[in-house]
Order: sequence, then structure tokens, then C-alpha cells
Amino acid sequence: MTVSRRLFMAAAVTTAVAASSTSLTPPTATAATRPGGAEPPYRIRVDPGDTPATLVDKASQVRPTARQIAWQKLEQTAFLHFGVNTFTGLEWGTGDEDPDVFQPHELDTDQWARALRDGGFRLAILTVKHHDGFVLYPSRYTGHSVAGSSWRDGKGDVLRAFADSLRRYGIKVGVYISPADENQYLDGVYANGSKRAARTIPTLGPDDDRAGREPRTFTLDATDYGAHMLNQLYEVLTEYGPVDEVWFDGAQGRIPPDKVETYDWDSWYALIRALAPAATMAVRGPDVRWVGNEGGLARENEWSVVPVKDSGNGSVDYALAYDAPDQGSREALAEARTVAQYLQWWPAECDVSIRPGWFHHDDEQPKTVDELTDIWFRSVGRNSVLLLNIPPDRRGLLPDADVARLRAFRERIRRELPADLAAGRGPRHDRAAGTVTVDLGRAREVDRIRLAEDIRHGQQLEHAVVEARVGDAWRTVTEVDTVGASRVLTLAAPVTARRWRVRVTRSRRTVRIARFGLYRSQVTPDPRRDE
Repeated sequence: MTVSRRLFMAAAVTTAVAASSTSLTPPTATAATRPGGAEPPYRIRVDPGDTPATLVDKASQVRPTARQIAWQKLEQTAFLHFGVNTFTGLEWGTGDEDPDVFQPHELDTDQWARALRDGGFRLAILTVKHHDGFVLYPSRYTGHSVAGSSWRDGKGDVLRAFADSLRRYGIKVGVYISPADENQYLDGVYANGSKRAARTIPTLGPDDDRAGREPRTFTLDATDYGAHMLNQLYEVLTEYGPVDEVWFDGAQGRIPPDKVETYDWDSWYALIRALAPAATMAVRGPDVRWVGNEGGLARENEWSVVPVKDSGNGSVDYALAYDAPDQGSREALAEARTVAQYLQWWPAECDVSIRPGWFHHDDEQPKTVDELTDIWFRSVGRNSVLLLNIPPDRRGLLPDADVARLRAFRERIRRELPADLAAGRGPRHDRAAGTVTVDLGRAREVDRIRLAEDIRHGQQLEHAVVEARVGDAWRTVTEVDTVGASRVLTLAAPVTARRWRVRVTRSRRTVRIARFGLYRSQVTPDPRRDE
């Protein structure tokens, strides 16, 4: 993947699900709250005369879609980089590989699914196509695929096995389809100078097995390569069961910078919304943004509402630099005022590989449990979703060391946050005073605190203190500037108290605390331990 070289900046657009067998025309996103009780906007226009205070008020009105709320609840998702690079030892392929190099003779996607389930993952994304253009299912639109390999006599289908195994083990299915395609570039399709024109999708060939079935068709504007992508998206989204996430990268692989295709984002998004309306589109998509690094680390204060600007063909970018240390505070909104065109609910995804590379290399080892735990606290614990890559090896299996590490990692998080001491204690909410109070029934030691806002009402909290009743006075034990969907705070030392409270001291609008969890970690620090 190597998204750090992406020509990035992630994309967003509001698109509509079109009627069957008609053209799809993505409309412009509405800018104001809709009348009649309709869903409030996940995106609000920034006007030239907006003051810093006006921007904060607009940000307070932005709400997530149901799709985004469901995605943020996942907290931890998996990535599986697998393809010809697994066998060539490369991270970025060349597009002219001999498909016969792909020989995973022990492929066992059930083993993948069991390991992911045991690791606590509820969604996993497979690299169906990386930058090299090699496709892990027998596509009708390229010979650079598993069908060109002698593996399983040319009848292998990794995507089919992957999707079936994940569903068998109760895990949602995600697909990575690289917009960059070095094989199609070499074949003269990618960046060939063709103009956008109306295309019928799927484009049926003379021997297409779907020709007599009258498949659902769409008319969409696209270049030659844009149509190629649309046809492959159609295959994936109509022949492999429900897809829950479609993941687009922004890297160009080895394609020269002056040969970059202008992608037909609007048409791609519209087709996905029509065929998989529940699917999240990330990280160059309208639902989820890339956090800005490949270390799996969110900002100390990560906002889900951020300023964005148009970047063409239905796509938008960050208004500020993608790696700016602040994307959504009052100061960031004011800084972006002259370049931002919208404020958008665009939660962060933190991607990182369990090994140094994204594809498997025999000479690399997985991260330690301590390293993975630190990443978890700095991603899931900071209002973001962790996307952890676990690459299958040349056998077609997840290595034993990685499988064991995933189990130990899940157990470690369980010990970091064991039973919630506040569960069933009926916290008392006083919105007028901006407090939530919990009585634990007796004095208990606490060293981990978990907070969450009810993000159906937006992200509003700008500062709060967590206090414990020690003796006859409330004592501040920690402070926080942002919460959002998930915030986990670690105390330097346990604090013993019966009564605890969160007191909001600054917010954009009324803060609704959905979770106030109190924990006593069962982990004993040992700097010598290397799990």
C-alpha cells in the first residue's frame, strides 16, 4: 500500500442511489439542515462571509450518517495485503508480472477468519487489486488475475473464498480496489487521454455469461479506465454477496507522475451507493478519511468534523494539510476559513501493518503486544478506528507468529479494560450543570477511564475534567479536550474513590455523554517483557 506517497488527500461527495437500469447522476450536497424532520447534514457549506464563530456553530450542526455511526462502532478492523507481491518480495509491483507466480498452494481463508475472529476483528478488507493491477478473482476485464495462473488450474478465486469464510465466522467483508493500475497503464487503458463519456455498466462482451440474464445496468460518465474500474466494481459488488466497506487508496504505484489518470470518483461512488448502499467508502471516499500517517496513530485531539475543499469529479480533500496536527478545533476551523468549502463529518481511520511491510516478507517479524497496545490506545482511544494489516504468506496462510500475536493482543486489551466498575450503576446526568456522576457503591481503585459522546448529536465536547470525590472534596484526576465516539484515558497511578464525575467545562452545543466507564487495569508493567 504505502499510502504515505499517495498523491493523496482523501475524497468525499454526497451521492444518490439511482433507480435500476437508468443513468446515475450524483447531485450536489445540500448545504443546510433539511426541513420536515429529514436527516441532518453530514456536510455543511462554508460561505465567504463566515466568521470563526459562525464556523464553530456550523460544525456543531454536522451529524454523521447511520453508515458512519455503524463504522465507528467497529473500532478495530483488519487489512490483508495479498497478491503477486507476496511472491515477488516487492511492496509495489510492476504490472507486467507473470500471473503464474501466484501459487498459494495451502490457501485457507477459514484460517484467516478464525484468527481475525479470535483477534477481535469484526470487519476485514482484502486487497482485491493492488497498484500492480493483479486481481484476486477471475475478472472478465483483465487477464492479469488468478485466472492467468496455473494455481487451481486457473479456476482459483481468492475473493470468493475470503468472502465466504468471513461470513461463516461472523465478520463483515471489505474490499480494497486500487484506483492506480500499472497493468492497465502498460496496456494503454490507464491515462490514455480518453474523454469522459456516457458508458453502459456492465459492459458486456460477446461471450459474457451475463448477456442473457438482463443484468441491472447503469449509464455513467467515465474515461476508458474509469469504465474499466466501474466494470470491476460491478463484478465485485454483484457476485460476492454483501460488501460492507470499499477502500480506495491514493497512491500511484510506479506510474509516472505526469501520467496520472483523473479518476471518475463521482461515477464510482454512485455505482457503489446503488449496489452496496450500506457499504462504507474509505479512505479516499465520502465516509472515512485517512488519519495522515501509516503508524496507526491518531492526533491527541481528533475531530470527526473537519474542513474540506473540492478536488474535482465529486471528490474533496482536506482543507488543511493532511498531516496537520490539528484538523477540527476552533483554531483549525478559523485557519481553514479562506480555503475550506465545506465542514464535513469525516472520521479518521488509522492504518498500520503488524509487520514492517504491507505484504508478507519472511525476514520480518510482527510487532510486540506492547507496541500494538500502544497503537490501540492512540487510535481507538482517540476517536478513530484502527485498521491493522496482517499479511498472508506465500502458503496462503497467516503466519503462526502473527496469529498468536493477535490472540495475545486481544487478551491484553481485555486486561487493560476489564469489567467496567460503573456498569449497572445508573449514572446521573445533569445536562444543565454539564455533569455525569457515578456512584460505585464503595471506594474502588480506578486507573482507566473510557468516555464516549452520543455522536448522533454530533461531536460537541471541547474540554472536560474527570473528578473523584476524595474525602469531602472533588479532586480532578485528569482532563480531556475531545471525546467523540471513543476516548480512553490512562491515569499515571490508580485513584481510589466511590463517587466519580465528568464535568464539561467547554462545548459547542449540549454534550450528551453516552459512556462513562471506569476500570482497574489488570496489567502489571514490566519493561523487560517482550510479548
